[in-house]
Amino acid sequence: MNGKYLYFAIAALLAALCTFIKFLPFFLLFFIYLLALSKNKQFKKTQLILVMAIWLLFLLVGYHAVTINKTIIPETTTTFHLEFIQDPKIDGDLLLVPAVEKQFKEKLLIRYKIKSEEEKQAVKNKSMYDCLCKVSGTMKKPSPVKNPNGFNYRAYLASKNIYWIVEIQGNPLQTCSPIRPSPMTMIKQLRFSGIHYLEAHFPKEIASLSSALIFGDRSMLDPVLLGDYQKTGIVHLLAISGLHVSILIGMVSYLGLRIGLTRQFMMNFLLIILPIYVILTGASSSVIRAALMIFLVLITVKWKSKLKLLAIDAISLAFMIFLFFTPKVIFDVGFQLSFTVSIAIILSAPFILRQFQENLAGMLATSVTAQLAALPLLLYHYFEMSLIGIVANLLYIPLFSFIYLPGLYFLFMIQILFGKTPQILIAVFLKIIYLSNQLIGSLADLSFARFVSGRPSVIQIIIYILIVIGIFYLWETKSYPKRKVHLITLIVILFTFQHVWNWLYPFGEVTIIDVGQGDSILIHFPYGKGTYLIDTGGTIAFAEEEWRQRSKPYEVGRDVVVPFLKAKGITKIDKLILTHGDMDHMDGAFSIIKELNVKQILLPSVTAPSENEINIIQAANKKGIPILKVSEGDQWQTEQSIFYVLSPEKNFSGERNSGSITIIVPIGGVNWFFGGDLDQEGEMKIIKKYPNLMVDVLKAGHHGSKTSSAEVFIKQIKPSTALISAGEKNRYGHPHQEVLERLRETNATIYRTDLKGAITFRFYRNKGTFSTYLP
Repeated sequence: MNGKYLYFAIAALLAALCTFIKFLPFFLLFFIYLLALSKNKQFKKTQLILVMAIWLLFLLVGYHAVTINKTIIPETTTTFHLEFIQDPKIDGDLLLVPAVEKQFKEKLLIRYKIKSEEEKQAVKNKSMYDCLCKVSGTMKKPSPVKNPNGFNYRAYLASKNIYWIVEIQGNPLQTCSPIRPSPMTMIKQLRFSGIHYLEAHFPKEIASLSSALIFGDRSMLDPVLLGDYQKTGIVHLLAISGLHVSILIGMVSYLGLRIGLTRQFMMNFLLIILPIYVILTGASSSVIRAALMIFLVLITVKWKSKLKLLAIDAISLAFMIFLFFTPKVIFDVGFQLSFTVSIAIILSAPFILRQFQENLAGMLATSVTAQLAALPLLLYHYFEMSLIGIVANLLYIPLFSFIYLPGLYFLFMIQILFGKTPQILIAVFLKIIYLSNQLIGSLADLSFARFVSGRPSVIQIIIYILIVIGIFYLWETKSYPKRKVHLITLIVILFTFQHVWNWLYPFGEVTIIDVGQGDSILIHFPYGKGTYLIDTGGTIAFAEEEWRQRSKPYEVGRDVVVPFLKAKGITKIDKLILTHGDMDHMDGAFSIIKELNVKQILLPSVTAPSENEINIIQAANKKGIPILKVSEGDQWQTEQSIFYVLSPEKNFSGERNSGSITIIVPIGGVNWFFGGDLDQEGEMKIIKKYPNLMVDVLKAGHHGSKTSSAEVFIKQIKPSTALISAGEKNRYGHPHQEVLERLRETNATIYRTDLKGAITFRFYRNKGTFSTYLP
């Protein structure tokens, strides 16, 4: 059976996909898989029966997970008895911590707004383990995703068996009683103490890196630095994985043997500490995978069995064990990337990687292998991949392997043993970390080195996988005719086919992106003939005490609009139209300018620009983006449409909303009216100047406020469709009931982002249809 466990793991994977995705297509795929094993791999009847048995076993395990995938706590519950199961996450004045409700034995996510700086410090330093706490709160469902390809927080929590967020008003540790700790709780308590020990005894730069590499906790890392690691494709180095586990096991084994302990004793010791280490480091998918593999190898060595467990067998068995006990982990990105990359490297080692004897060449080949294997998953989950990652890995893997990991463990042990770490060592590490962070920041800013394709469809994912397999096959097969030509051809296709696909796509769209209480509208013409973004949304920030401020405050441009555009493969904005200077319409523009290629920015022609507009102009000047101030009478043309600017008048000096850029444009066979926050005064000026104005689709002004959408205006233009962009349960009460009534009187169909999420009009030539993201 040596080397064949991978085929059983594939059967387990297909069973999970049958359960969680769609049964029929993956069942047919499993049937084809059986035929392939029989014909090409000469599997015997008993082996095929075993494959089918494993498929059936994991199918039943999956269906059991689906069956219990539901909440049993009544929605009206207000009192909870909680046992906390993880360290709390404290960000500014917000505390989040998972807990188990003891009566119903169901996991909940507890959310608490900390009242004072003193309370924050007390909660931060107090362990939440070993106690049963009584709290009162209100249950609410996690927010659903409201834009296509957005992060589905509700599904993410559901994959961890969490279905409710409980908002509590009082300190979660206020009414608690001690309980007897379990061995797992004691290890978690040790982890909590270790992280806080690092924070108390080392500078932040060393403490945050040590916490990530020793205990698998990245909460102390600067969000900007963490973002740089992600952009350069080396964030995996900050996650405990096979590299870290192997180095630690090697260090422990070496020290044990050097002080005279026997190999048998060290093997037994490692078997004991591996499960402890998994819990101590946060039990991420990558560390569980690595620990399971090493554990299985050690077991076979200990038993001195005739069975020789190959690396591919170890990872296949680890996959099946992991999937058996936590079937929904199949949706975890870390799980997917960890196993995919590891299997690719293991399979490549005997045929591809062994060709490269020199260390640098071997590292380069391994890095290319990992990046190729991860590419389909990275594009699906993050819509982009860093091409600089191959070079960054060459630089940073040795840094982490030979300096950071052993060095930080060494500093930690010195501090524990002697209560003090020599300042010269601290100074050296601070300098290394500083230089490393500066370099990674520079690499992250190389936008040309990012491959942005958009989220692949199912068909495109299959094409990516087939191309990657083809590249590996040609890389491995030296005797293949015209090997280099075909290899280069496949690589070119790999990085161009989705862009060509997008370019040839014959459908266009107008999408009102759900940015909460704000506006952002994408206009994307077929065949890439023009991409325009009207407003970018914005987050209204209020002055807060420093201790209340989040480490990475929510920013709608960075967190919503940019991912939305990248998911569609959009990296270039021909015109960024900022209708007026209010924050909720243009604050997200800074992220757009930073992340995307903006060809031109349009601002209203006003005599007194707002502070936001001035800041945008400065940011655009730094990037060399032309600024055009538009007014009534301006226009531009695409192959399919002409954009007419109806207002404001040149050098407008009135109220800001009244001076919003207002555009009318025919798209997809209908006339669209985009007016930002245009108020009733501005509307009346327009219908007075253009008494024959015909509008099919009205983007209602000012989020449906009664200061816009005047009755006379609505009755004259008679829109058949009205679009309202407003935040869910916003403090202003938008859209106003009067406005809704005015629109209903004209029999207009009303679409609202606060109720239905993103609103999309998809068109082909002069016909199109509306759809909403939420049903």
